[in-house]
Amino acid sequence: MTATPSISESALPLATTRAQILTAGALAALMICTRGQHFASVDALPSASWAVFFLAGALLRPLWALPALFVLSSLLDIASLASGTITDWCLSPAYWALALAYASLWLGGHVYAGLHRDRLASVPRLVLVLVASATVAYALSKGGFWFFSGRYAEPTLSGFIARIPHYYPRALGTLAGYVGLAFAVRAAWRLARTRFAARHGAHA
Repeated sequence: MTATPSISESALPLATTRAQILTAGALAALMICTRGQHFASVDALPSASWAVFFLAGALLRPLWALPALFVLSSLLDIASLASGTITDWCLSPAYWALALAYASLWLGGHVYAGLHRDRLASVPRLVLVLVASATVAYALSKGGFWFFSGRYAEPTLSGFIARIPHYYPRALGTLAGYVGLAFAVRAAWRLARTRFAARHGAHA
């Protein structure tokens, strides 16, 4: 009789090398398709970059996934700039604040991996970690750009705070949407796998 997947097998990050490779490829493809405006982007989709780094921290084991994804994101930005589809507005000295923001998202995903269980009870934990990760990432990326890019004549703290209600909810919503969809797909895949194993085990 074939055993069904257990709770221990479902712990994050993903256990098998095959799952790691497929997931890494999917995350890279998602970033390529949604970041900026270049030959492979899908303009109708919001950027999934934040979600990609969070999911990489939660699902992937290699630590080099973080710098590798940052290099990919930078190459996509450079390619968009070279092709003339974006301006150099965002490519300022504050661009490197993105590295810290993406690292905070990756760390958030890594923290959540230790909290995750394949049960609905994990949803509040995911929500809390997402909000915390998005808040830190927003402060680092948007705050870094506001104060250190040189694009604003008077980058005051009050001016930055005034922008938060306009930009932060959208950033959080996009992050939560992509991450929620990813975990929903994973849950559906595990459910289908469990039912398939149980059905074939019953006939063994």
